[in-house]
Amino acid sequence: MTTRIARAFYRARYYLSWFLFATVALVLSAACVPLLLIPGSPRAGALVRSTIRRLFRFWGWWLDWSGVVRIGWLGFDRPLTPGTVYVANHPTLVDATVILSRLPDAICVMKPSLMRNPFTGPAAIAAGYVVFGKTVDGVRDAAAKVAAGKSLLIFPEGTRTPEGAVLGPMAHGFLISAERARAPVELIVVRASPGLGRKGRPWWRLPDVIPASITVTQDRRWEWDGRRSSAELLVELEGRLKAVLD
Repeated sequence: MTTRIARAFYRARYYLSWFLFATVALVLSAACVPLLLIPGSPRAGALVRSTIRRLFRFWGWWLDWSGVVRIGWLGFDRPLTPGTVYVANHPTLVDATVILSRLPDAICVMKPSLMRNPFTGPAAIAAGYVVFGKTVDGVRDAAAKVAAGKSLLIFPEGTRTPEGAVLGPMAHGFLISAERARAPVELIVVRASPGLGRKGRPWWRLPDVIPASITVTQDRRWEWDGRRSSAELLVELEGRLKAVLD
């Protein structure tokens, strides 16, 4: 009986957390719509990114405080610098929000479907987030923004890691952006408890472990080196990620 009651309380907090996220996301996107109807300015984009960072920080605090998801940070003793391409694996629905709460003046690479989503699209567009599609426009856009001093967060898998897999196939477009911007690349490793927003699993299903946990680790950094090709760096990055996750 005690276990059932505890699970019922956890379920209520879990769904309340997602309701809170959706409500705040919708309000923020609605507030950003006027910014999309007038010529944008760098200040507006910076303000939206700063607001998103603060809201994600609150969201992470709420998840941890409510006991829904315990969040741990490891190795963050090195400064997180702007003008860096941050690369991470993508096991859960919440890891992007958790990481973005820490990165300085960060933009993120998003899927086209999320840019069209009324909950996320207007704020993402106003913040200057980019889409990697079938053309090189997204790669060029990301490179220009990193060269201008913004951080870039990207998940090379392109989608969440499939259930039961250590790491999905990695694309290399982000490394072309880093190469064009002559920017360093820094690896962030995410580990999460089973069933926490995994690919192919409905968001409304409770995680397998209660409370769930997510650990974010600041890992290796590669300074820009013109003698190293993006293909070589991709091999190093993928090897490092697999070794650490295994």
